[in-house]
Amino acid sequence: MRDEEFLKAVESCTLPNTAFHHRDHVRLAWIYVSRFGYQAGSERMAASIRRYAAHHGATAKYHETITRAWMDLVQHALTNANPPANFDAFLATNATLADPHALNAYYSPELLASPAARQEWVPPDLRSLPSKPAM
Repeated sequence: MRDEEFLKAVESCTLPNTAFHHRDHVRLAWIYVSRFGYQAGSERMAASIRRYAAHHGATAKYHETITRAWMDLVQHALTNANPPANFDAFLATNATLADPHALNAYYSPELLASPAARQEWVPPDLRSLPSKPAM
């Protein structure tokens, strides 16, 4: 599916829940940061994931800290590379983003599992993210 089709499917909640995995979350973050910049992209990402989760009856699945931390990692990767031709090229040069457990290098499981981290941005407790753009 082309980026525009993928974005429309997520934003309109027509993409099946079973077809939205970690790679798709990273792809969505890449699209938003690439097209709208970090600030606006982060806002759209949060709104889209909340709407998508609500549509699929999973409002409790939204996690503010995880969403923002992945946006930071994607932003950092985009800032430190030549603009990739497509998402596959971006992921190929930033393979750590393909690992759904990459945030474990920055956050303890206890912190990520906390209600505070789910509801609002909580900074990492193990080590700083490589880049923390201002919101």
